[in-house]
Amino acid sequence: MKDYREQAMAVMEQVNRYILGKEKAVMETMAAFLAGGNILLEDIPGVGKTTMALLFAKTMGLEWKRVQFTPDVMPSDLTGFSVYRKDTGEFEYQKGAVFCNLLLADEINRTTPKTQSALLEAMQEQQVTVEGVTRALTPPFLVIATQNPLGAAGTQPLPPAQMDRFMISMSMGYPDFESEVLMAKAGGWNNLATQVEAVTDRQSFLEMQREVDAIFIRDEVYRYIVELADRSRKHPYIEQGMSPRGTIALVKMAKAAAWLAGNSYVSPMEVAQQFPYVAEHRVFLNVSARMEGARREQVIREILEQVKKPDMGKK
Repeated sequence: MKDYREQAMAVMEQVNRYILGKEKAVMETMAAFLAGGNILLEDIPGVGKTTMALLFAKTMGLEWKRVQFTPDVMPSDLTGFSVYRKDTGEFEYQKGAVFCNLLLADEINRTTPKTQSALLEAMQEQQVTVEGVTRALTPPFLVIATQNPLGAAGTQPLPPAQMDRFMISMSMGYPDFESEVLMAKAGGWNNLATQVEAVTDRQSFLEMQREVDAIFIRDEVYRYIVELADRSRKHPYIEQGMSPRGTIALVKMAKAAAWLAGNSYVSPMEVAQQFPYVAEHRVFLNVSARMEGARREQVIREILEQVKKPDMGKK
């Protein structure tokens, strides 16, 4: 019997070999993939977001495509379109960029809301509908989207409905000093990754996802997850809290984190660790929070402190 967890650890080890000093970001990315979710990387340009996405695609043996989002990218560039063939006298469907296993949506907030929304069906339903015909995507279908800081020149904020389709969001940030020295010696991110090799394949990855889905969660932990989501909707600084989709995302991320840790069940610790990544892009602060200078990270931390973890020692 194959040890799929060992393969997953090999994927992360390979990525960490080239993306230096970002072990936590690599682990969260792997967990989101195992949970079947999409990732939103919010950061300044040039910190290795794109390279990390390409490394994951290569090491997992997945078919990947990249779209550099600009204002002139059209929805049909993503979903596909029909072209009239003069020789046959018929229209022939041309697949768009979403027909792959891993789509890198680079600088997604530089394109129009209409094009951003073209990804909604693919991200949620694993399918696209073009000209009245629905076409299924080959599993797995995963999206890593990068976006520039809000307010940067030429950016369009993602609508809340699209934000909610991302399982987690995070920021990679600058590398630490020693890691940046090593990167400088190597000549940059791309030079570090020139010899990366696949350590697993698509079918093995699907088996990993099945094992993650089978991780056990006790009722007390389910209640803890829902209490966190509910508190996010009632916090005095929050205008809009986590959606029920966010609750499900937290369940899946906690399962993936437990599986990567070698556990057969989810503990409250894994839920608490994953809550900030799941909640960050789903909670919107109100006017009072902005007037008093409150930050989302602070509010999320307060929620974690206010909701008591269940005592797993009690039956």
